[in-house]
Amino acid sequence: MRGSISRKLYVYFLIVILLSLSIIGAVTFTQSTAQLERQSERYMSQMINSAVYHTDLYLQTYEKASKSILSDSDVMKFVDMEPDNSYDYYFFKNQIEKRVFDRTFTLYPQVNLIALISDKGRALISHHVRQIDANEYDPMEWYALLDEKLPASGGYEIMNTKLSHEEGDHWITLARRVRGMRSHDPHGILAVELNTDEISKLWGNMDLGSGGYSFIIDGSGAFIDKPKQIEEADLLDERLKQKLLGGNKLSFMSSVGDGEKRMYVAQKLESANWRLVISVPVRELREPIHHIQRTIVIVAALTFLLALWISIRFGRSIVRPIQLLTKAMRETEKGNWMQIQEIRNQDETGYMIRSYNLMVTRLSEMIERVYEAELDSKRSQLEVQRIELERHKAEFQALQLQINPHFLYNTLEAIKCYAVVQDSEEIMEMVEAMAFMLRYAIQTNLQDISVVNELKHVLNYMTILQYRSQKPFELDVRVPSELLLYRMVRLTLQPLVENAFLHAFPQGLQEHHYIRIQAEIAGDRFQVIVEDNGEGMPEEKLKQIRRKLELNQLAETDSHSIYHQGGIGLMNVHRRIQMVYGEQYGLTVESALSQGTRMIMSMPFEQSMICTYGGEEHDEH
Repeated sequence: MRGSISRKLYVYFLIVILLSLSIIGAVTFTQSTAQLERQSERYMSQMINSAVYHTDLYLQTYEKASKSILSDSDVMKFVDMEPDNSYDYYFFKNQIEKRVFDRTFTLYPQVNLIALISDKGRALISHHVRQIDANEYDPMEWYALLDEKLPASGGYEIMNTKLSHEEGDHWITLARRVRGMRSHDPHGILAVELNTDEISKLWGNMDLGSGGYSFIIDGSGAFIDKPKQIEEADLLDERLKQKLLGGNKLSFMSSVGDGEKRMYVAQKLESANWRLVISVPVRELREPIHHIQRTIVIVAALTFLLALWISIRFGRSIVRPIQLLTKAMRETEKGNWMQIQEIRNQDETGYMIRSYNLMVTRLSEMIERVYEAELDSKRSQLEVQRIELERHKAEFQALQLQINPHFLYNTLEAIKCYAVVQDSEEIMEMVEAMAFMLRYAIQTNLQDISVVNELKHVLNYMTILQYRSQKPFELDVRVPSELLLYRMVRLTLQPLVENAFLHAFPQGLQEHHYIRIQAEIAGDRFQVIVEDNGEGMPEEKLKQIRRKLELNQLAETDSHSIYHQGGIGLMNVHRRIQMVYGEQYGLTVESALSQGTRMIMSMPFEQSMICTYGGEEHDEH
């Protein structure tokens, strides 16, 4: 933004104030809205939970009443009765109506009608206030209607069905199958017609506001109970009906009828396939939110005006010292070391002006010190470069003084010749083996070595070892001839053999001891194995070695550990194989105490990995 700092300061203050008030207002309004909606939903859920609980209790009461009727022996005998036995019919009719039906009407005043119908056509139908005419109802029509809706398992069903000719639609029927005394198979149906006015009373005490209402629908979407002042078309359409029947407990917003957006909370009863629904207009739920919104807008406007006045006063106190400092800086750019008349402010602006005056006073001294420091730095860098050059020169001279390996070869050959002249076959063999080992060890090529080259190196090592220990010992080599020219990594076999000699037999070599070298193809891998029947190693030591192998370190720092000997060690054998073939290959160790140790080198198996063996390498003299 271009312009003076005062203009920028006022604009930024204005942006900060507006942004802060906007964020605070938006967050407050959003949080308040969400909290009120959650509270409204919780309140409606609590109301519907209470109504569902009491409605379930109400229906379960009449379900228990139907059970007590089913358990009566006369009822069970009635359904077993032959249809043409008039004496038994009138006997059981009098017993059941006086002892069972009348008691039920007395205990449960909401029961309007009780019907007991056998599958053979006999029926007992009793009304709570009047006598039933024999031709008033068709029992078999009722039986067919109820039999179609009842489950075959014998459970009860609460139906949105009216059996009697009573006026109004506040009637439901609880029906269940009846078993006789002689058979466990049902031979009749018990139907109890109930008045739902009591259920409506359970819902009448809920405070749903001026536009709220509640209703009950069955599993097909038909109304069990609905507000009297509202038409069914204004309560539900097909889309909303399917949504309400889609789960056991729902809460959502939707529009129906006149297009007003409403919140619906629905819950399914446990005792019947009914949904109890509460509907409240969203505008009534959000009326407190709109009040909060108006309050936030008024408070934000007053706060903005007050903050704007404070920011103008505050901005002026900052801008004036900065303007004085700007004028002085322009003079300084021209080379005029102009000092500013100090102001009485004790804040950062006053400190800034005093610091500027001090800066002008000391500027020339600081420039001179900078020049001197720069010269000292240059001299120090030259001195460091000179010392570094001398160090590199000393290292180069030390490299030049290293012993030429060919000198060692020629010296060993000379010793061998003297041994021949002196007829000392032992010295000749030791020197010859030493020369071969030295020449083989200093070659830098890791990969282009065959198994037979490594076996020759091990043979030279065995020659020297036998002369040193004065104990003859033979290796058991079981390498198939077709694998002798297979390629492997240089200087990996001899360290494993050396490790076995040093650590497998602490009590000395016995006749039953052996060190075996094997080679085999295992799947897509070529494996060279060094195995012994020595003392092995304990589990903790084996875990320690395996952890070391997982580190993939090229050199082992502890040269006295049991897995590092001969200058290379197990760690370097493992890492050298990985450097040539990849991280998925290397060395694995298997061992058990008193059962020996098995060291396996794994390398890739490919026909192209076979060396083209052209002959022995010759010594260079």
